[in-house]
Amino acid sequence: MKPLIMAMVLTLLSVFATAALAAETAYPSKVIQIIVGLPAGSQPDTVARLLAHTLAGVWGRQVVIDNVTGAAGNIATERVTKAAPDGYTLGLLTQGQIAVNPSLYRLAFDTMRDLTPASQISASPSILVVSNALSVANARELIKLARTTPGELTFASGGSGSSPHIAAELLKAAAGLDIRHIPYKGVAAAVPDVLAGRVTMMFAPASLALPLVRDGKLRALAVTSANRFSAAQDLPTIAESGVASFQFTTWNGLLAPANTPQAIMRALHLEAAKALASAICVRGLLSWVSSPWDVRRTSLRHS
Repeated sequence: MKPLIMAMVLTLLSVFATAALAAETAYPSKVIQIIVGLPAGSQPDTVARLLAHTLAGVWGRQVVIDNVTGAAGNIATERVTKAAPDGYTLGLLTQGQIAVNPSLYRLAFDTMRDLTPASQISASPSILVVSNALSVANARELIKLARTTPGELTFASGGSGSSPHIAAELLKAAAGLDIRHIPYKGVAAAVPDVLAGRVTMMFAPASLALPLVRDGKLRALAVTSANRFSAAQDLPTIAESGVASFQFTTWNGLLAPANTPQAIMRALHLEAAKALASAICVRGLLSWVSSPWDVRRTSLRHS
């Protein structure tokens, strides 16, 4: 009987494995949801919608965006970690959600343990902007002013731990400045006070800053990337402005719940790479990021 039982068990396992493989190779067979932790119109939301549009065209399946805001993006991240690991709930998550928040908040999840990466999607510098009312022409003059008036200048951010906050804190540490932090509920909420001069400065996302600078509503002083930004070649870097080796770039990526089958993760990675190389995504991404992610440089656990 034992050999017969063993044979039956092995047969059943083979059937289950074949069924699982068939399910994976049929992916996707229904609507895919991409969760974004920031509101509509934000950088991650824009990227997610470009990606969703392209993937939907390739797969012939609807790809919907769900903006789950609040708690510095932690609500969105947790929803991804708690979703079924079947490839139908994904997250377009930022570096803040993945790498910064675990150090700032007591979380019910572990981003390293409970998420698996499909692909980094984009990377973008920030632009140091000031109100037109401030009498400085460049970042060197701003730094000099901050040093001679400690504690008087202010910087806006989208909240503690947000990219504008981290960029400003890095500048404070590197240049030895005393500048007060004024947090807001999102970067967009901070803009009116910077425009009006109620807050001195902000490290704004390039997509938000450049249109305002081009319209003459804000003055751009420097870019946070290591090299000059392709969309604003006349703008010096922070390092060129006297803060040696300063560099800060924001990024986001497409992630799935841990234990999502490898076949699905490979499909997500390859299709995301193709989507980023498509004309629609390239035009959309180049409107605000330094460059779409070069998938040839991506190192993934499931590759």
